[in-house]
Amino acid sequence: MSGCGMEADYPAFENPLCGELKHICHRLRETYKEIKEDLTPYKDDRYYRLAPMRLYTLSKRHFVLVFVVFFLCFGLTVLIGIVGPNVILSETTRLNNSSKISQFNLSSKPLSTYNQQLWLTCTMQLGQPYDDKWKNLKVGFNMSVTIRGVTENASVRHFNKEKYNQTKLLSCAPQCAEIIVLHLGYLNYIRYDISVSFDNLLPFYQIKSYDFTWKTYNPSFSQMEIWFRFVFVVLTFIVTCLFAHSLRKFSMRDWGIEQKWMSILLPLLLLYNDPFFPLSFLISSWFPGMLDDFFQSLFLCALLLFWLCVYHGIRVQGERKCVTFYFPKLLIVGLLWLASVTLGIWQTVNELHDPTYQYGIDTSNFQRMKIFFLVVATVYILYLLFLIIRACSELRNLPYVDLRLKFLTALTFVVLVFSITILYLRFGSQVLQDNFVTELSTHYHNSAEFLSFYGLLNFYLYTLAFVYSPSKNALYESQLKDNPAFSMLNDSDDDVIYGSDYEEMPLQNGQAIRAKFKEESDSD
Repeated sequence: MSGCGMEADYPAFENPLCGELKHICHRLRETYKEIKEDLTPYKDDRYYRLAPMRLYTLSKRHFVLVFVVFFLCFGLTVLIGIVGPNVILSETTRLNNSSKISQFNLSSKPLSTYNQQLWLTCTMQLGQPYDDKWKNLKVGFNMSVTIRGVTENASVRHFNKEKYNQTKLLSCAPQCAEIIVLHLGYLNYIRYDISVSFDNLLPFYQIKSYDFTWKTYNPSFSQMEIWFRFVFVVLTFIVTCLFAHSLRKFSMRDWGIEQKWMSILLPLLLLYNDPFFPLSFLISSWFPGMLDDFFQSLFLCALLLFWLCVYHGIRVQGERKCVTFYFPKLLIVGLLWLASVTLGIWQTVNELHDPTYQYGIDTSNFQRMKIFFLVVATVYILYLLFLIIRACSELRNLPYVDLRLKFLTALTFVVLVFSITILYLRFGSQVLQDNFVTELSTHYHNSAEFLSFYGLLNFYLYTLAFVYSPSKNALYESQLKDNPAFSMLNDSDDDVIYGSDYEEMPLQNGQAIRAKFKEESDSD
C-alpha cells in the first residue's frame, strides 16, 4: 500500500519518497530537453540567430587601433627578446691531432637543471694541403661514446649502459660539417665525463684538429622563459574567463562559429603556454619535455583546423554534418598532428635508450616521414586556399559576413608572414634538413626568436577573442530571434562603417526599430 503504484487508489497515503522521485525525474527530463535544444543547431535561420560580435560595432578607427595595439604588443616582446640573454651557451675545446690519437676524454662544466639539455658536437678540421678529392668528401665511420655522470657526492656512474656505438657520416665541402656526438634531453647529474673514439676514419694525417663544443641552455634564459611563460599563462587565463563571461547570456546554439572555436582555442592556448613547464626544473625526467611538445603540437593543429572550419563554415548556414563537414578536415589536420607527434616520440624514445641517436642515422625512414608530412601539408594549403577563395567570392556582397572574412584574413595573413619570416631567420634554407629535429634547439641565437613565437600566437588569439566577444551593451531579445529582420538590429547603430549608403542613417533609427519590434512582440 506504500508503493508508488497505489497512489491513484489511495492518494492520501502517497509515499513522499515516490513523489520526490517523480519530481526529480520530471526535472531531469526538462533539463535534458533544454540542453538538447541548446545544443541542437537551427536548420533554416541559423544566420539570423548569431550572437552579436564586437567586430560589428567597431569603426574604421577602431580597426586601425586594434592592429596598432597588436603590432605594439608583438614588437615589445621582440625588443625584450633582443636585449635578453642568449639562448645557448657554447664552450669549444680544440684538440690537435699531432699525436694521431683516436680517443678523446672530455668533461663538461658543472651543470644545473636550468641548463635543461646538453649537446656535444664535433667539427673536424682538415690539414693543408689536401687533394681535390677531399674537397667534396663524404665518408662513413664508426663512433664509440662512453658517458659517465658525476653526482653531488662526487661518485661516478655510467649513463644507462657502458658504451654506445653509432655510424656517422663525415661530409666536407670543403669545410667539414658539424657532427652531433650526443644529446641529453634532461640532466640527471651535475657533470658529465665523455669518452669519444673514432674508428675506420680516413688516415689521421689528413685531419688537423678536432673541435668539440658543449652546448647547453643559458640559465639566465631559462629563468626568463619561466617568467614569460607564467605571464602568458596568466594573461590567457584572464582572457579566457572574460571571453566566457561575455557569452554567458547567450545560448550556445546562438554562438557564431568563430565564437565556438575561440572557446576551444583559448583553453588550448593555455596548454600551449604550458603551466606545467616549471616541473622540468624540479624533476629530472623526460615527461615534462614530452608534455610540452604534445601541448604545442595539439594547439598548432587545432589552429589549422580552426582556419579550415571557419572559412568553410561561414558559408554553410545550415546544420554542419560531421561526415561531410568535419571529417575531411579532421583527417588532413589529424595526419599532420600524427606526423609531428610521431617524430617527437620517435626522437625522445631513441634518445632515452641511446643519447648518440639522431635522425640522420635513419635516413630512409626519416625521408619517408618527411615526404609524407610535406604531401599532407601541401594538401592542407591547397584546401585552405580553395575555401578562402570560394568564401570571398560568394560572400563578398554581404557586408557583415564580408567584414568577418576580411578581418580574419588580414590578421591571419600578417601572422603567417611574421611566422615565415621568423622561421627563415632562425633556420635559413635548411629547415627540413635530415637532422633538423635534433639540432632544432641549437639554432636559437637570442631570446627574440623564442619570444616572437609565443608572443605572436598569444596576441593573435587575444585579438580574435576581443573582436569576437559581444560588446557590453549588446542587445539580445530572445523573443525576437525568430524574426529574420533581427539579424541587423543589434548592429544598426554602427552601420556607418560599412559604406556611404549607411552613413546617412540617423542613430535614432536603430532605437526606433528596436522599440517597434518590442511593442509587436509584447502585443503578441
